Amino acid sequence: MNPGATIDAMRTAAHTLRTGDVRAKLLAVQVAQDALDAAKSALLADLDASKEFELDGASTLNAWVRNQLRMNAGPARALVKNVTALRDLPLVAEAAFAGQISSAHVQVFVYGLKHVGLEPMRQFEDVLVQVAKDCEPGELFEAVKHLKDKVHPEDLDDAWERGMDREDFQVNAVPDGWHVNGFLNTVTGAKLKAVLDSVAAPRDKDDDRSGSDRRVQGVDDLCDSILANGLPSDKGVRPHLSVFVDADTLEAAAQQAKNAAKKPFSVPEPAPTTEPATLAGHGAIGPNLLMYFACASDFTAFLVKEGEGHRQAQILNAGTAKYQPNMLQRRAVLARQKGVCATPGCNHTHLQIHHTIFWSHGGPTDLDLLIGLCVRCHTLLHRGRLAITGNAVDGFRFTNHHGRTLRKRRRSPYRQAA
Repeated sequence: MNPGATIDAMRTAAHTLRTGDVRAKLLAVQVAQDALDAAKSALLADLDASKEFELDGASTLNAWVRNQLRMNAGPARALVKNVTALRDLPLVAEAAFAGQISSAHVQVFVYGLKHVGLEPMRQFEDVLVQVAKDCEPGELFEAVKHLKDKVHPEDLDDAWERGMDREDFQVNAVPDGWHVNGFLNTVTGAKLKAVLDSVAAPRDKDDDRSGSDRRVQGVDDLCDSILANGLPSDKGVRPHLSVFVDADTLEAAAQQAKNAAKKPFSVPEPAPTTEPATLAGHGAIGPNLLMYFACASDFTAFLVKEGEGHRQAQILNAGTAKYQPNMLQRRAVLARQKGVCATPGCNHTHLQIHHTIFWSHGGPTDLDLLIGLCVRCHTLLHRGRLAITGNAVDGFRFTNHHGRTLRKRRRSPYRQAA
């Protein structure tokens, strides 16, 4: 510890506080605080080594810090760790005790000692200390990180490989929308960042949308463009967002919207009790969102009848003359399954239409023998890991390659009543 430098910094600060303007006083307070933080780091390290905190009845340094200094343990531990840099890097210690750099700067030097090494840090210590004096800790960290990348380039490949192991991307339904989370490897992340930066750029000088608005709208526009051209796995059939709604529910929502239009700021009248509309892969949606979809979407109407525990969409069958199901049949399958993969336990919504009796074996392209499977389940079936028998009228039966029947979980009666 260098008490002389700290004392000099305190004297200078005290003089400035008596005579300086407000800007000089603020700078003086900061210098004094940084010098005291360095002194506190050294003293805490001495106390930790001597164990004299036990004289005050504290079992650990953290307990003593909480009781005597009224500090949280985290900041205290950071100050103790700073002693590594103050001990091994003399120029860093000199600047810290003089209040020329902050404890946050010293923490960056601790990072450098751990990840770059003592010798490279000493070799470039004068340059890095000058960066610390001139810049905030973030810029110093970038400089130390750059040095680390030069000294240990192999770490860059190690980080890339670790990123490959961590990569994941999920879009999960939540009550008020969709939650997007994940981690992308270096290459995929760079591609996504480039695309997002492009589609979220301001349209012109008068574009006053917030950054979040531009990013979300950019992703929405990008999805529209992709969906309009079809996806490769759909064999050119344009994918759709599917909303399933009873005629009574749609009529009630339309009437509610009509009433609201007449009295736009009034309390909406309670809607009649009907089954809520369902967005495939998400769940129930309210009448306002339903009317938005109704305004912006195409309709395909199906005649649905109740019968022996199942609901069947009545569409004319195509027979064996045509392999590819037509659009009406495809939509009927999606409607029958509420847009979700038919395999028990699978909730994926990007579906391919499968002939339960293979068309190559003479199976007809009849609606009763068509089923919607996600890409993964469809692949499992053709790999012999999954088998499907039966039909839509009597029910499909799913078995795994051991012959075990897969069954859908029964819905909770409380959930059905909700």
